[in-house]
Amino acid sequence: MTATLWLVATPIGNLGDLQPRAIEVLAAADLVCCADTRRTGLLLHHAGIKAKRMAVCNEHTEHDLIDRVLRVLDDGGDVAVVSDAGTPLLSDPGFELVRLAAAAGHEVRAIPGPTAIAAALSVAGVPTERFCFEGFLPSKPRERETRLESLARES
Repeated sequence: MTATLWLVATPIGNLGDLQPRAIEVLAAADLVCCADTRRTGLLLHHAGIKAKRMAVCNEHTEHDLIDRVLRVLDDGGDVAVVSDAGTPLLSDPGFELVRLAAAAGHEVRAIPGPTAIAAALSVAGVPTERFCFEGFLPSKPRERETRLESLARES
């Protein structure tokens, strides 16, 4: 069986929304990569899980974490990636982990669950046949204004 890099969606707000398959994968993972070990620790505790190993994966640590993740996968272990809330890689790090794990021949699979995008669209009362996800806007006022002006011109 090929080792797997699991992208596990986590609840947005209510810990009771954690999917049963997510609990299974997180309990079995040899390494759980997360943005914040304290926050993920609360989620795991709520689900009755004691992680074997945890590592911080954020915009500052993802590059340094790649070799560790690949070693776990190469040794036959599974790695789970979670964000603080919602689906990993949507406005969160993890792209390089996914790209390099797949390039090394490892399976990459997702455990679907809550996404802020889908939840917001479903309750907004706007047409949802087509939408664009832009991610986080720039924090600098001028860059944010330029991006918003560009978006206002989109169809």
